[in-house]
Amino acid sequence: MFTGSIPALVTPFTADGSFAEKPFRDFVEWQIAEGSSALVPCGTTGESATMDFAEHFEVVRICVDQARGRVPVIAGAGSNDTRIAIKNAQAAKQAGADCALMVPPYYNRPSQEGIFQHFAAVAEACDLPVMLYNVPGRTVTDILPDTMGRLVKAYPQIFVAVKDATGSLTRVSQQRAACGPDWCQLSGNDETAIAFTATGGVGCVSVTANVAPRLCAEFQAALAEGNYAKALTYQDTLFALHTAMFADASPGPAKYAVSKVIPGFPTALRLPMTPANEAARAAVDAAMAAAGI
Repeated sequence: MFTGSIPALVTPFTADGSFAEKPFRDFVEWQIAEGSSALVPCGTTGESATMDFAEHFEVVRICVDQARGRVPVIAGAGSNDTRIAIKNAQAAKQAGADCALMVPPYYNRPSQEGIFQHFAAVAEACDLPVMLYNVPGRTVTDILPDTMGRLVKAYPQIFVAVKDATGSLTRVSQQRAACGPDWCQLSGNDETAIAFTATGGVGCVSVTANVAPRLCAEFQAALAEGNYAKALTYQDTLFALHTAMFADASPGPAKYAVSKVIPGFPTALRLPMTPANEAARAAVDAAMAAAGI
């Protein structure tokens, strides 16, 4: 259902902390023009954890409105409270999103049965397709392959893809075995996307694509063609930038980098996130220069 380079969009805020709609609309337009194959508003990189419900889904609605059906919109919608997760999925559908991106419950640390029942409740309450987002480094909770397989088999029309940010490349094969060879798997880590694709992935939900959407799209196109020699040249070009995006707490470096590509793009972050430190900015500058950006 989803392939290619899919940016996890940063959210621009004004100096007083409010959502900056015009820069966001322009950013969405630029991403589409540069070849991004779908868009993720209000994910981790979009600082969704600092948004209230109304603002969160207003940002999703604006992304949908600006995209105008040219690319799919995958709305961040997860929660550690099943009731809120259901409400979020329903709001994402009402806002016009094509899919919801949903992490398993964080902090609570449910069992695998609890994870299954959480997502089953979402599926029973809302028919919007869901991209599972497995990122144990942030949630502590890990959707194991067998649990993923249970969800896909029980609700094949709902659970359509996974953004895998486990960092474990063996998961791709394990998830193919549990969910079927056609299961849509997207890397959640830019730096390992080339290896992820070689074992069965079909794209990447990318932080780097905020800054270098065309290069990331061309990289994914080379992978889709099976041209790994060409893809490796893109990997070498982009690797330092992938690393620099996390040289300080994300999305500080990403917002700084976007402001270098799009002059005037707002770099404000909401606490507890803070601007990229001097060393991170230097790493971003060097990586962008190395990539020819």
